[in-house]
Amino acid sequence: MGKKRIIQKSDSSGEAGKGFGAFRPRLSKKGITEAIACVFSTYNNTIISLTDRNGDVIMSSSAGSLGFSGAKKGTPYAATKVAEFIAEKAKMAGIKSLKAMVKGVGAGRDAALRALVAKGFEIESIRDVTPIPHNGPKPSKPRRV
Repeated sequence: MGKKRIIQKSDSSGEAGKGFGAFRPRLSKKGITEAIACVFSTYNNTIISLTDRNGDVIMSSSAGSLGFSGAKKGTPYAATKVAEFIAEKAKMAGIKSLKAMVKGVGAGRDAALRALVAKGFEIESIRDVTPIPHNGPKPSKPRRV
């Protein structure tokens, strides 16, 4: 058995590349200060994604990715936690103002927007883009007896 080699790691690359620090260099180079917050809220989950003006997704998160499971994913509390998580990442990226697009009928719509405002973002506009049928589906054929 030979000698074991011990490799010394430098401290400069230790914590800088992990977690939230990975977002800072990429996004700050782009110089994005304004984004669009797309809140998709259903009865079962809440998904929030931040996009730039072209619609390219910068970052996104959902209640399921934060560890909520089952019926708890559709609650306003879960939507608040998702919005706080996205807000922390967006602050590190240098985003200051948001335009909000809300889609869906879930309970997390308002809670997510309130959490974004509480984190200090300036919300310029709020649009509801929930799809609404104009005529609905084709009715079923009459029953023959």
